[in-house]
Amino acid sequence: MEFLRKLKKFHMLSAALSLLVVIPVVVLAFNFSQNFEEPHEKIGFIITGDIHTPGWNGSHYDGIKKACDDFGVELLVRDNVKENSGQCPEAIQELIKEGAGMIFLASYSYPMEVQSIIAVYPNIAFATISAEVHGRNLSSYFVRMYQGRYLSGALAGMKTKTNVVGYVAAMSNTEVNRGINAFTLGVKRVNPNAKVVVTWTGNWKDEATEMINAERLIKEAGADVLTYHQNEDATGIVAERLGADFIGFNAILNGYSEHYLTSVICRWDLYYADIIQRYLKGEINSVDNYWVGIDRGAVMLSDYSPAVSEEMISRLDFLKEELVNDYLIFSGEIYDNQGNLRCRDNETISDDTLLEDVNWLVKGVEVIE
Repeated sequence: MEFLRKLKKFHMLSAALSLLVVIPVVVLAFNFSQNFEEPHEKIGFIITGDIHTPGWNGSHYDGIKKACDDFGVELLVRDNVKENSGQCPEAIQELIKEGAGMIFLASYSYPMEVQSIIAVYPNIAFATISAEVHGRNLSSYFVRMYQGRYLSGALAGMKTKTNVVGYVAAMSNTEVNRGINAFTLGVKRVNPNAKVVVTWTGNWKDEATEMINAERLIKEAGADVLTYHQNEDATGIVAERLGADFIGFNAILNGYSEHYLTSVICRWDLYYADIIQRYLKGEINSVDNYWVGIDRGAVMLSDYSPAVSEEMISRLDFLKEELVNDYLIFSGEIYDNQGNLRCRDNETISDDTLLEDVNWLVKGVEVIE
């Protein structure tokens, strides 16, 4: 009997030990299953215009949508959110409630409007295209679009016969001024006798004013080549109607004649992919200001019109190769259009300054009201 009791205890102990061995395996399998089924990250995106309209709004949306799809993350969109209207703070609150862990502010003035809100949500990563506002959870991102502006300026300088190039621009801020200055330096690189005449519209999109200003540049200022910094292509419509050449911005345009020379375009999908990858790896706020440029294929000119000669294309290819090999546009002696020295002969304007503090226009620019 004693023997049988000991044998029974032995079997009970063996069963208990077997259970202890099995339990961790079950727990590990459960945890693996839970990790596998976790929901995808959510990315918020706020922009001023219609995401389906070609130009600034459409190109940004197409870029971030492709990047999110590639990474398998959900994109939450708020478009037609006007700057300085109170709509951006509301959009941020909505996106956070819907689970966005990162929010892109894809228009220039958004960060100034919502900087207090950004500080309230330290666990949300914010990214913006302007650099005037700083925060621990805020990164500035942009493509070196000014490199494309420089190349397109060189094309305008080669094409103009009147030595007057027109530029319809939304407003004077660092982003817009930087583009005008690079464009003008490109014009001057190939045609020292040419000048760039700028008009302001006061808005990113104002088709009526854009058309009036484009017509003034052609009829009053004598411009025979135009470009623009606006969300859409109203300037191109006027240039086409009046027989002037023009260069597009942020979209490959359709339905125009050979007067449409090319467009400055960006591979926003490459750029958003890089930023989203940094966010998913926990590195998004490791830098304050982050740029990529022509060397990464992030900015370029679209296909040329038949009106652009092989000789011009060869010259543009040479200038592009310079940029790819680290030619610095804002380097050497540079004066503004008021006669002030902005960069000395042996100096280069820093990236931080280019991103945050360009409140001047380069020599060779005239502004008409």
